Amino acid sequence: MGAAANKKSQDLNLENQPKISSCSIKEFKTRVSKNIVFSKPAKVIFNLDQTPQDSNWEQPWKKNLLERVQARAQAMHQKIIDKENLKKELEKKAEEKLPRDNLAKEWFNTENMTLSTRAYLLDKLLPTLVPGMERMLMQVEKKKLLADVDIPTKFDPINHLGEYLMRNNPNYIKDSGLSGYQRVMRDISEDLKIYVPNTTYNRVSKIKENIKQKREQKEYINDIKAKVANARKQALQEQFSEWILDPKGMIPMAVIQNVLYEFFQNPDLQLETCCLPADIADSMKPRLNKTEFIQLISFHIAGFKSETFEKLLKHLCHCADEFREVIKTDMRRQMFAELFLHCDRGKVGFLDRQRTLALLETFYDRSSKVLKGILRNPRQWPFVEFEEIDLPEFWGDMDNQKHIYEDFDNVLLEMNTLPSEKHFSKTQSKLLASPEDQHEHYRESTLPQSPPEQQRGATVEQGPNGISTREQEQPEESAGEQELNEESVSKEGTYTGSTREQRSSRELITKQRPHHEPVTEQGVPQGTHIESTAIQGLSEESITTEGQHEGSTTGQGSHGKSTEEQGLRRESKSDLEQPRESTAEQEAGRESQSDRGRPRETMAGQEAHRESQSDQGPHSGSTAEQEGRESVVEQEPHRGSTAEPQSPRETIWEEQQDTDLTSQSRRGSIIGGSRTSREFISFEHTEIPPQEESTQVQPYEELLFISPELQEKIGVSSPKDHLSEPAKKEVQKDKSCEPKSQKIEGKSWTGELLTCNWNVKYAKHEDEEQANLIYDNSRFADLHSIIRNIQSHKEIKGRSAFNGVSFNLLQFVQLLETFVGEDSPLSVSEALTSFFKKGFVETKEEKMSGLEKARQNASQIRRELLLKALFQKWDSDGSGFLDLKEIDELLYTYKEGMEKESMKKAKLHVQFPKLHPGHEVRLSSKQFQKYIELVVSELRGNEEEVLESVVEFLMNSLERSHVESLRNCARQKWLHQIQRAAETSGVSLEPVYTETFKALTQDAEAHGNKKISAHISLLEENLLLPDRGNVLLRNVACTLDDAPFVLKRVLYRDMKGISFTVVDEGKPIHVPQVQHHGNIYFWNHSRKKSDHNGSFLALPLQDAYMRIFGVLAVDTLRDPQKINIFLPHEIRFYQGVANVFSTAYHYVHSREHILHIVITGIGWLYSITPSISAISTYFVEPNSEKDSDYVLRNMMVTGQQGLTEIHKKPSVIFRKTCIFRDFLFKCTDSSEVVLASVCGENHIVVPLRERTGEALGVLDVNIGKSKMLLYREFKDLQKMLKVIQLACSEILGELSGEIKKNCILEIESVGEVQRAGLLFFRVMLQELKECLGLLTSSDFVSLLVYDYDPLAVGKAPPDSQSPDVKANIKLVQDILKGIIVFFHPELKSSSDLESWDHCKLYVNQQLVENICDFDPTAVELKVNLKLIAEYFEDHSRIEVWKFGNSAIEYLYHWAHICLALIKLNKTISSAISAPLPSKTDSYVYAKMPGGSLPGK
Repeated sequence: MGAAANKKSQDLNLENQPKISSCSIKEFKTRVSKNIVFSKPAKVIFNLDQTPQDSNWEQPWKKNLLERVQARAQAMHQKIIDKENLKKELEKKAEEKLPRDNLAKEWFNTENMTLSTRAYLLDKLLPTLVPGMERMLMQVEKKKLLADVDIPTKFDPINHLGEYLMRNNPNYIKDSGLSGYQRVMRDISEDLKIYVPNTTYNRVSKIKENIKQKREQKEYINDIKAKVANARKQALQEQFSEWILDPKGMIPMAVIQNVLYEFFQNPDLQLETCCLPADIADSMKPRLNKTEFIQLISFHIAGFKSETFEKLLKHLCHCADEFREVIKTDMRRQMFAELFLHCDRGKVGFLDRQRTLALLETFYDRSSKVLKGILRNPRQWPFVEFEEIDLPEFWGDMDNQKHIYEDFDNVLLEMNTLPSEKHFSKTQSKLLASPEDQHEHYRESTLPQSPPEQQRGATVEQGPNGISTREQEQPEESAGEQELNEESVSKEGTYTGSTREQRSSRELITKQRPHHEPVTEQGVPQGTHIESTAIQGLSEESITTEGQHEGSTTGQGSHGKSTEEQGLRRESKSDLEQPRESTAEQEAGRESQSDRGRPRETMAGQEAHRESQSDQGPHSGSTAEQEGRESVVEQEPHRGSTAEPQSPRETIWEEQQDTDLTSQSRRGSIIGGSRTSREFISFEHTEIPPQEESTQVQPYEELLFISPELQEKIGVSSPKDHLSEPAKKEVQKDKSCEPKSQKIEGKSWTGELLTCNWNVKYAKHEDEEQANLIYDNSRFADLHSIIRNIQSHKEIKGRSAFNGVSFNLLQFVQLLETFVGEDSPLSVSEALTSFFKKGFVETKEEKMSGLEKARQNASQIRRELLLKALFQKWDSDGSGFLDLKEIDELLYTYKEGMEKESMKKAKLHVQFPKLHPGHEVRLSSKQFQKYIELVVSELRGNEEEVLESVVEFLMNSLERSHVESLRNCARQKWLHQIQRAAETSGVSLEPVYTETFKALTQDAEAHGNKKISAHISLLEENLLLPDRGNVLLRNVACTLDDAPFVLKRVLYRDMKGISFTVVDEGKPIHVPQVQHHGNIYFWNHSRKKSDHNGSFLALPLQDAYMRIFGVLAVDTLRDPQKINIFLPHEIRFYQGVANVFSTAYHYVHSREHILHIVITGIGWLYSITPSISAISTYFVEPNSEKDSDYVLRNMMVTGQQGLTEIHKKPSVIFRKTCIFRDFLFKCTDSSEVVLASVCGENHIVVPLRERTGEALGVLDVNIGKSKMLLYREFKDLQKMLKVIQLACSEILGELSGEIKKNCILEIESVGEVQRAGLLFFRVMLQELKECLGLLTSSDFVSLLVYDYDPLAVGKAPPDSQSPDVKANIKLVQDILKGIIVFFHPELKSSSDLESWDHCKLYVNQQLVENICDFDPTAVELKVNLKLIAEYFEDHSRIEVWKFGNSAIEYLYHWAHICLALIKLNKTISSAISAPLPSKTDSYVYAKMPGGSLPGK
């Protein structure tokens, strides 16, 4: 209230200060603006209304005068030009009559000593003197004075010359004409003047010379620019042909604008000063032909250097390839969208989730191994939600076979072991000096080493020509051909089947010896029927890194592609110490070895032995899975056969189907409850009768033929692989010169691109449809304008809510796209589409159930719109609540009171909010809707018709004038702007303060004709002066005029004022005249008491639990009117402002807490997962433009060091700027996980969901060049994401009032900010405690048998004392000892810890109960951190994972979480701080609570 008292101080005369312009910015220690002041400094731009000045109209006479003056000036100028032309013509005629006398050129001499004198004489004297001397000499000659020297004469030459000079003085006599000698002398004089220093002519000549040089230089530069421009134009013309075009030969303009936008945003190029692209087009309709394409790019690159232009060309080439992928993805998505519409026969807008996943699992099981290497396993996350996975399986499952990519870890392990073996092979090749030695070594390295290999050799020699592997001197084949040839050795043109026993023996041979040359027909070139081998080669080469060449052994021989071509697809990390070895380096090593000849075969044999060991390991999978792989191998036909290829396929399909069904039934025990239901659905609706087998096989026959794109990725050899290296380079060169095809996998682009318009075409907005139906209904005409305002003020549009039961179109399309992957050919998507069309069958009951669900959903949305509009019509003052008593009085008159008893009965089932001061029950908008729905449910008749009847009755019973309607509309708009400011603030409260004070001042001026002042004060704990009260009120924001007196001031309980009375009572207090009130505190003590005239209003700020957290104060002390009391409708509106401000305040703080949780989770993940390159966090915000899509705000980025950079000015990302990087918006649209690859880097994009299922933010996990994380890292990522989502859901539920705050740890009661920093650890601790509670005694008994006595090493068997066993024993004992020390710190001084037999006594059921009840933040807790750390610090996360015991896994994580919480509890005030961004700096660094930051 104190702000009220400070408004009329005569000492504060701000009217004489200079006015602040609309664009001015002031920087104070306290930020000020026109009407508000913030506690944190930031920039503020004032939106002052300025009336544009009317331009002066031009008078007619001014226009006429201007035309006349202009005409006269043009005539005078033309006259001067004509005079100059006439003079030039006369001089030309004179030159024709009198030729030039070049004798005068002898005067030209630039000697410095006489230059000035000569120039003066030539200019002033000689032009007159020389003709005079000529005349005088002519007279002398005429009178023959030289001949008659002795004859006296009166002729005096001096006098004659003097007379001539006087008569021809140039100052008085006009030039009648110049002789030829004089004209030349004049030119010589002009030339000499140029060389005279410090003269006008000299300076002018230098200027002319400089101008000439600059002109020549400019012309030279222009010529070069023209040549460069032409060259660039030609380059862009060639570049245009690289792009795929629509049928009209055009490119969407938005695509090229995106290309330029990405190029200009590259920080390495520093192109901020260049011309940035204009606003990117919102649609794909504007198109560019070749000329417009060149003009658009040339306009932005005019000032580019050659190096920058070359980089742009490379960027354009890369984007052209990316655009092909975009079109391919769009074609695939449209294919899936049409599939959704086909399956949604009832047009209800959603499909069953369990049936969809069941069909994906069936398709995955029936796919070949090559296809499984591309597809993602639908039984794993992200297809299965975290809630659907049992806790023991989620936290303790360490089976690498359950990766999203089949056998991913084993393939990477084999790839990582290749470098050492390549080094050995390289050394052996160097030791072989002669070709004979090399040949002998080759033969020795391929000798059989085991009986199975001998058996295999015998099998090889059964070919028609008796050709064995060792006798063939042909290059090494790809792994796919090897696998083919081992199974397909038979007579010419025949296919040999085998029994299951034969198949198993061949499988053993396949694993133990991979290299074998095929037996082909004589005269048939090798590689003729390559299509039949493609699927076989893929079976061993499909699991590799995305974007890389997917054949781990394909490029080893001379059959492989060139090293340069492979390098383009093998971008990977170069660090050999990383868990994943670079495929590029491996392939380069293989190429280098292949050039050295036959010793490569040694490495092939070693690799075979390594593969046989890996296949026979403990994680090789179930027997059913092995049989499935064997059936895949068996179905591969003979490479050289050409007769009857169809019948073997049919036989193969039947065998594969039987094997898949068997393996699927055996895996049933692994799948959880929800997945079991999906299996049941799958077999119920996709069972194939015998008579329909031929039709069902059809889609899968397409999978046997692999597209050229897929062949290129997997490394299937082709005829051109048999060319020599120079020949291959020529082929590559010719191929690069050829223009790219305008087709994608043989399909032409139709020109339709829905990348940025999926929501427009396919998204279904039920609320808009229901609103349109209400508009057409004249019964609710009074609500039409209110519903339009509600729709215009609607929250973020375009997001789908995840419900776990069904998929809408966007979610269905995204799920299938995630399943098939980005690199799969369109033929795979077509096969999946065909399979779904035949397998997705709904019963009549399910169709009716879906229609009923859709009808109920539409009815619910219609009901919410009507009731929300009715609430706003009733709440004309914008207070945000209605009085229950007033509602009942009106409802009881419905049907003349006939339904009164039913309505009273309905009130018995309503849980009303607690009574407000004054014993009134106030209902918010949601509570009002629930109350009316309960009342309607008790009335007789159709529920929808009764609801509409009740709404119509209440609408007609409420009489509102036109003025009240306009006032209500304006106030709803101002209230909406406060909430909108919170949503678009970038997690900052300053815009919320701005809009709050703006709403107050605008309403006071428009509806109260008052000048008000206001301030907001928040409650804080009084730590410095607890004697003055346990809490205090700190002013955090106020209007501008009160800044010097109010801002950051503190009000204690022992001071005057009514603010604490408002806090205690929880109701507004209005003081009409502050001068007559004795308990008002005036902040401005210099104000005279006579100026204390005005009203004061204090309103409580309440959270969702009706708890007071601050006070909003408004006064009229600065208003010049004497009577300025607040009216009731103004007080009610100010209550609405306080309510909306409270909602916006907690909205911002919820986002702040989520950032805090994410920082903690990322810090935990980075401490155990080194393979993640970066994690970016985005929040979803509404777009400032009307009727537009949402935007994403980049809040923070975490680098490889685990250091999080929080942006103080977060950038905004629009959908239209992300045509090539739309994976963020795909994730937000569908609220599903997206796996994407962009610019060679792979991303795992995960949504942060609201409690309603919509995405509130996005986590972009960049895993670099790797196709996927190792299974251990993949599981740790899942754990982090699950805990973050649970913690965010808890925070959002508490702040919205949906759930009650649950403080489990003692430390959680310290404060909201501290609790947000610890919530991640607490939720994870709860999950681990629940997992530990599910352990049985047998789980611990298996750990107690690990015993190791160093003194008994010699007595024990050798196997028991291996290094691995020793490490495992030490791991188990150290972890269990560390856990025991948590609860028995007194054991440090005893010898029990040294004896494992004594420690075993402490591992019992009581220990598990202590773990589940343990609070690491308890005050009385005493633990020995140093001793506990000693037991855990020697054991890494990888060591625990390799051990593979779930109990050790739980205890390891539990101990680390407890240690982190104990350390944080000791430094709670300094270790945890709020990461709330401010706008003063560009960024701030943050780490996991307790982590250290780098020094500044």
